[in-house]
Amino acid sequence: MSVHYTLNLRVFWPLVTGLCTALVCLYHVLRGSGGARAEPPDGVDGGFPLLKVAVLLLLSYVLLRCRHAVRQRFLPGSPRLRGHAAFSSRHFREPGLSILLESYYEHEVRLSPHVLGHSKAHVSRIVGELVRAGRARGSPGLIPGGALALAFRGDFIQVGSAYEQHKIRRPDSFDVLVPLRLPPLVALEPRSLGEEPVLAPAFRGCFVCALKAPPSPLGASGGHWLRDCKPFADAFCVDVRGRRHLSATLVLRWFQSHLQRSLATVRYSLEGRCRVTLTPGGLEQPPTLHILPCRTDYGCCRLSMAVRLIPAVHLGDGVFLVAPPPPPLPSAPLLELPEGLRAEALWGVNTARQEQKLLSWLQERAAPGACYLKCLQLLKALRDLGARGLDSAAATQWGRILSSYVLKTVLLAVLLRKGAPGQGWDEEHLGTCLEELVQFLRDCLLRRHTLFHCVLGPGRAAAEVGPLPKALREAAPVDLLAAFDGHARELAAARLLSTWQRLPQLLRAYGGPRYLARCPPPRSQRTQGFLEGISITRLSVFCSWEEPVLELFLVLPNL
Repeated sequence: MSVHYTLNLRVFWPLVTGLCTALVCLYHVLRGSGGARAEPPDGVDGGFPLLKVAVLLLLSYVLLRCRHAVRQRFLPGSPRLRGHAAFSSRHFREPGLSILLESYYEHEVRLSPHVLGHSKAHVSRIVGELVRAGRARGSPGLIPGGALALAFRGDFIQVGSAYEQHKIRRPDSFDVLVPLRLPPLVALEPRSLGEEPVLAPAFRGCFVCALKAPPSPLGASGGHWLRDCKPFADAFCVDVRGRRHLSATLVLRWFQSHLQRSLATVRYSLEGRCRVTLTPGGLEQPPTLHILPCRTDYGCCRLSMAVRLIPAVHLGDGVFLVAPPPPPLPSAPLLELPEGLRAEALWGVNTARQEQKLLSWLQERAAPGACYLKCLQLLKALRDLGARGLDSAAATQWGRILSSYVLKTVLLAVLLRKGAPGQGWDEEHLGTCLEELVQFLRDCLLRRHTLFHCVLGPGRAAAEVGPLPKALREAAPVDLLAAFDGHARELAAARLLSTWQRLPQLLRAYGGPRYLARCPPPRSQRTQGFLEGISITRLSVFCSWEEPVLELFLVLPNL
C-alpha cells in the first residue's frame, strides 16, 4: 500500500488547462444569458475576449512541454552530450543505491500504519465472532452420537509478518491460529522425527503425536481408558507402528466442516458490514476466509482480505502443532517416508510466540533508529524483483526456497551472531546492512553456512526469552534449506546475486517516482543477462556448478 503520492505532470497541466478553459466558457455563457444589456460605447472594451484567454493558456502549456523536452534532452546519457561528462556529473548526478532504496521503500514497499491497523482490527472482529460461534456449537466431551470430538478453545492467535511489523505492499492477507481443545480423556505424546536415520531431510522438522493414557490411580487398568477413548481414536487417529497417532489430515477435515457450520451461524449478522466466504484447503493447506467489504459499509480502510485459519494443537509454553509444510516438489509422491510411518500422521511446529518475543527482545537492545526490520522488508522486495521473468514453475520454486520465513530467519541469524543490532544498523548504512543479509543468504544457499531454525537450532536462541516444551528441547536441529537439493540452491544463489548486482536498474524501472529515472529504460528480461533469459527449470540440464564457474556466470550479466 503506497504511503506517499507523487504528482503526474503529464495529467496535471492538461487538466488545469481544460478546467480553466471550461470556467472561462461558463463565465461567458452566464454573462450572455444575463439579459439584455446596453451596448458599450465605441472604443470601450466590454470584457476580456475568450480567444485571448484560450491563446494564453495554450502558450503556457506549450512552454511547459518545451521545458520538459529540454530537460530530457540534457539528461545524462543523451547522445548529444556524450562529450560533456563534466557538465552531466555536475548538474545531473545519478542517484545512489541508498536514495533508490529509500524511494522504493516509501512508494512500493512500506505499508501505511493507519490502513494496517484498521485491517487488523477488522480481521480480529470477524474472526472473533466466527471462533466464538464455533465454540458455542460444540464442547469437548460426548456429543450426539456418543463420540468424543474436538472443539474450539474460544480464542485465536494472530501470527505472521503483519503482526511482526515487517509486512510489505498491501495488507490484504493474514494468518490466524485457531487453537483446538482436546477431550479431557485424551493426552498427547509428541515426538520429533529429526533422529530418524532413513528419513528424508524434508521431514526432519516434522513431529508425530501418539495418544497416551492419563495418570490413573494405583491398581486401575488401562482397559477402561481405551474403551472410552476408542470413538475419538477412530475419528481423528491413524495407526503408526502399532500405536494410535493424531492425524493432521483428519483434524483438518473436521476443522473445515466445523468452520462451514460456524460461518452459517454468523453470516446473517455480518451482512451489514461485509461479505464472508470460506474456501476449503487441500490435504495440507488450511482453509481461507475471504472478507469482502459491502457497498453500504462506509467504514475507513475497507479492503478485500484473505485470512488463513490454521488449526493448532497446543503443546505448551505457546508452542503449537499445525499442518506440515508442503514438500519441495508437490507433484512427487511421498516415497521418502520409512516403513510404518504415514504422511497423515505428520505435524509441523509453529513457534510464532517465541519468534515474536525474540523480535521484541532484539528491539529492546537495539540502538535508536535501527533499521533491521526495514532491511527485512527490502530483502522481501528484492526476492519479488528476482522472480520477474520466470515461468510459473520456476517462480514457485524460487518462492519456496526464499520464503518469507527463511528471510526472517536469515535476519535473526545475522543479528544473533552480533548479540543485538548495533550502531551499524542505522538508516545511514541501509545499503550495507542489506548487502550483509544478501551475502549471508548466499552463503547459506551455497552450504557455506547452515540456516538453522531459530528455535529448533543448536543455539536455542528463543530459549532466552521463554521456556520450551520437552519435545522441542529434545528435538534435533532443523536446517530450513535441507529439503532442497544442491543444484536448486546453487541456481537460487546465482539468481539472487544477479538480482543484487542489477538492483539499481531494477529500482529505476519498477519503483519510485519517475524523476529518479535518469537512465534509459532497461532491456527486457530476456536480454538482461544469461541468467535472466533462462529460468531455473530450463537450466536443470546442467549437472552442477563448481565455484569458479558459478562466479563466472554471475559476472556475465554485467559485461
